[in-house]
Amino acid sequence: MAECIFCKIATGEVGKLVYEDEYVAAFDDLNPQAPVHVLIVPKKHIARLSDLSEPADGEIVGRIMIVANRLARERGITDDGYRVVVNCNEAAGQSVWHLHFHLLGGRTMTWPPG
Repeated sequence: MAECIFCKIATGEVGKLVYEDEYVAAFDDLNPQAPVHVLIVPKKHIARLSDLSEPADGEIVGRIMIVANRLARERGITDDGYRVVVNCNEAAGQSVWHLHFHLLGGRTMTWPPG
């Protein structure tokens, strides 16, 4: 989608990627909520988690989890722990309508979140 900021970032049109492959892109959050806060997105435009419907979408989400693990290792947060968060729709905190996963770490996380 031409107007989607995450599509523009994922294709390298704007911003700086910290990871990219054929299906997934990742970049540092501009408003970090932890010392490590990376957004991981599918290159395919999917507006929200509830829009996943095809087996290929499940493969992309699995790939995102593998990328999250890789970035956690690279950022040195694997041993202490990290959180991967996805928000679906406004009441859950989604504000950009492109599916994205937050990789958060580098500090103690509290529970419940939000």
